Amino acid sequence: MHGLGNDFVFTMAEAGDLKRLQNMAKQVCDRNFGVGADGLIVLVPSEKADLRMVIFNSDGSEAEMCGNAIRCAAVLWAQKYPNAKEPLSIETLKGIQLARITERSGKDWKVTVDMGEPALAPSDIPVKVEGDKVVDEVFEVGGEKLMVTCVNMGNPHAVAFVGSTSRDIMTRLGPLMENHPDFPRKTNVEFAQVVNPGYVKMRVWERGAGITLACGTGACATLVAGVLTGNTERTATVELPGGPLEITWSDEDNHVYMTGPATEVFAGTVMIE
Repeated sequence: MHGLGNDFVFTMAEAGDLKRLQNMAKQVCDRNFGVGADGLIVLVPSEKADLRMVIFNSDGSEAEMCGNAIRCAAVLWAQKYPNAKEPLSIETLKGIQLARITERSGKDWKVTVDMGEPALAPSDIPVKVEGDKVVDEVFEVGGEKLMVTCVNMGNPHAVAFVGSTSRDIMTRLGPLMENHPDFPRKTNVEFAQVVNPGYVKMRVWERGAGITLACGTGACATLVAGVLTGNTERTATVELPGGPLEITWSDEDNHVYMTGPATEVFAGTVMIE
């Protein structure tokens, strides 16, 4: 399945299978010797929610949350259990997220996910910076200075507003920011270009995966960072290489809401050594 080109292999399993599947993630996600994906997503039973979503990046590391994957998980569950109540409750390492199918026509179903409140304190990102928020903080990477705003949307994000979201800046500075020593758990890196306060172009270097076509939590983090820096309104379209997401940071409950598509590509069996 994929959400705007951010693609995943999904499987359902029991909790006891997770370690074995994590060890397989790198091979499954290999685009030459496996199925090929940005991550392996395992849906397992949950005692707290309708289902539990476990996310393994293409390098085998575990991620706390993934916005595009959670939309896909909601669609997969709704297709398997068409009478399931909504909103679906999905347990992640971030907590329980609520997802509602808003459009069921055609190939690309649309899903709105309550992504919860953004965490802004440096200790919650986590990032080694003083203060109560990290807004337009200057980081030196690769001999360059990058102004970064940090947001945790269940996973860490460093958002930089730049004049152009070229592939060059992503490949040059993305891996350096991901592995910057001030981020003890590494970080996802977003490069955002403001077209107008309601429209932002964004490109992402994902922690543990590199360049991907979309990142749902990254789009949410970009909108939050845009509001904190005065670059955007509280509702905006965030355009990624794979397509647009509609993001709202509600001033009523402080939650971030993400709406976008999820698509099944194929189903099958893979033999793993």
